[in-house]
Amino acid sequence: MSANRPAEPQVSSRITVGRAVAWRSIHNFLTNPAFIVPSLLFPLFFFVSFAGGLAAIGEVPGFDFPSGYTAFQFVFVLLQSAAFGGVFTGFAMARDFETGFGRRYMLAAGHRSGIVLGYSLAALFRAVVTWTVLTAVALVAGMNVGGSAGEIVALYALAVLVNVAATLWAAGVALRVRSIQGGPLMQFPTFLILFLAPVYVPLDLLSGWIHTIASINPITALLEAGRGFISGDPVVVGLAFAIGIALSLLFATWARGGLRSAEAAG
Repeated sequence: MSANRPAEPQVSSRITVGRAVAWRSIHNFLTNPAFIVPSLLFPLFFFVSFAGGLAAIGEVPGFDFPSGYTAFQFVFVLLQSAAFGGVFTGFAMARDFETGFGRRYMLAAGHRSGIVLGYSLAALFRAVVTWTVLTAVALVAGMNVGGSAGEIVALYALAVLVNVAATLWAAGVALRVRSIQGGPLMQFPTFLILFLAPVYVPLDLLSGWIHTIASINPITALLEAGRGFISGDPVVVGLAFAIGIALSLLFATWARGGLRSAEAAG
């Protein structure tokens, strides 16, 4: 029992720092329209554009998704909003360091990993707000949900893993660059990997180079699993969760390296 005691204050300190950082970030998000409006409008714009404007794709030969095109696109937009919720939080972190507020965190925090924890909690809160609005809009639009309650919970669990991975990726960039000028580096790779997956049609209907890239894109497994959950026909579940956890661990190492870079910069 005594061997665990030295670790307890460290854990408590990280939680305290994380709570303070998360509270400030969430407060800024809720009280600043420049933060909350894009977080809500971008996913809704994509959902309406894809599920509404491209609904005829659901009638092409070979497209046999049982829950319909609205549900098919909902899964992509859900995971996309999870990823960009993390990226937008990375923007906020970079802005804080650029204005000097991040340096205050570094000086005040005894255990600086709590800073990343706090931003991660804020990113998840942002995502949950967006998912709530997005889900409500999708259901009002008549989205068919064939999955059970447990399968829908698993779908949102995948979205949480995507959010965590994207936040840690963006945090690693923000902590290294410490300027909002690092925004494109956070955003472009995330955008690219999302849209090189089967966005508009299932993987089997893709052809050429896009099929080759989508076949090895880790996001493809997440999309296929999520679409299986919402239709009540789960597929590649183990692979999808393994990828989500692996990406989170990989980018946790990346974020830790960024934290060391920020510490070295003073």
